[in-house]
Amino acid sequence: MSVKSDLTEFLDQQRGIVRSSTGGWFPGKGVFSHGYSMMDELVGEKSYFQVLILNATGKIVDKAIADWVEAIYICLSWPDPRIWCNQIGALGGTVQTSVVAATVAGTLASDSRTYGVRPLIDGVEFIQGAMLQKHEGFCVSSIVESECAKHGGKPYIVGYARPIAKGDERLEAMERVSESLGFSEGEHLRLAYAIEEELRDRFDEGMNINGYMSAFLSDQGFSAQEVYQMFALLVMSGVTACYLDTLNRPSGAFLPQRCSDIDYQGKAPRVVPDPE
Repeated sequence: MSVKSDLTEFLDQQRGIVRSSTGGWFPGKGVFSHGYSMMDELVGEKSYFQVLILNATGKIVDKAIADWVEAIYICLSWPDPRIWCNQIGALGGTVQTSVVAATVAGTLASDSRTYGVRPLIDGVEFIQGAMLQKHEGFCVSSIVESECAKHGGKPYIVGYARPIAKGDERLEAMERVSESLGFSEGEHLRLAYAIEEELRDRFDEGMNINGYMSAFLSDQGFSAQEVYQMFALLVMSGVTACYLDTLNRPSGAFLPQRCSDIDYQGKAPRVVPDPE
């Protein structure tokens, strides 16, 4: 049987019925998520972030891990309208759109390749790949040298350095949280610190929050895709805050511009001929 006919047969089996391996609502029986009764086993028994991680990964984690994830959500969603995704929330407020529309639009903008949520995939893949290299006998210096060679010898390693400022104030805050929750340094985090030391010695660059959380969550057994799914709404709170900031201002008051503010470099103005 061909692949096409196999697919056709499979799709025919799905017609007229919604199938789910995640869960659902069964009237008279209950609501279930990944095999757990939400009303009996989750509501009032688990924290919101434990349920968030369950829905994103299929795993029930210890509350300490969920509390750690909650803390880093706070670290990574600032109410600063200069941040690109927050600007969308602020613009939504200034045109009086709904809070849902503004927040969702700003959150969608965080799904970028350079900043926001998607680089977490690269961060986790890097530190887990570096760990594999270490297990194969490569030293930290060789790992760094190999990664820098991909970028013309420059230290463009995801999870390290920042484009605007040196250092990352969020690291100290999350290190404090990790200690208070009773977490010790795992092998990925120890390797991440060793890579940071190498980069400081060679390039005067340190770890950023992506590098820290990628290593920490790798030590907790999460894959790159699971981390990406867990942090899908990471910037949501900051976007909402920036929406609220502009909601009651005059319409168009956020970053208004005159036509003269635009540096137009195209063709000179032309006379539009009168219609015949």
